[in-house]
Amino acid sequence: MEGDRRTCLIEGVVTAPHHLLVTPAAPVDPSDAVVSSVVRHLLEVMRSMPGCRGLTAPQLGVGWRLMCLDVSGHPSTRSCSGELVIANPEVVEAADWDVAREGCLSVPGLAAEVARATQITVQGVRPGTGEPMTFHADAFEARCVQHQIDHLDGLLFLDRVAGTRAVHAVRKGGQAA
Repeated sequence: MEGDRRTCLIEGVVTAPHHLLVTPAAPVDPSDAVVSSVVRHLLEVMRSMPGCRGLTAPQLGVGWRLMCLDVSGHPSTRSCSGELVIANPEVVEAADWDVAREGCLSVPGLAAEVARATQITVQGVRPGTGEPMTFHADAFEARCVQHQIDHLDGLLFLDRVAGTRAVHAVRKGGQAA
């Protein structure tokens, strides 16, 4: 982990074209106390933002492979692992692709039709304990996990769009214009 990044944690969410959104995040030592502090902040910010289903450390100004998500209560949810925090996550299996509309806190005002796997298996590590973890997700939860991992890989959902006709302006309140 880069020492300089330990002091970069911000209060809001980083928006495009911030360099951390297009830079692959660095793997973390899940037992590092600073990682636990960033995890607490990730969860606080995600919980405080209505409609936020996932967040990554780069979105808060830290270039580390940390993410959290919680799709509880979303109408498109089939699988729901509850509130998850994962260090160094990787999709190890993906199947059954579908196209659906996505938006992002780091790209306000836009949504787009994005193809994603609807069935995935993810491996990572639990921050704090270093315990390896594997979980399966489908439907909306799978989409959310892939969206967050894209952030950790330096990609935005717009990087996965098949042409400008798939991008839509979003009015305040989340509805496409």
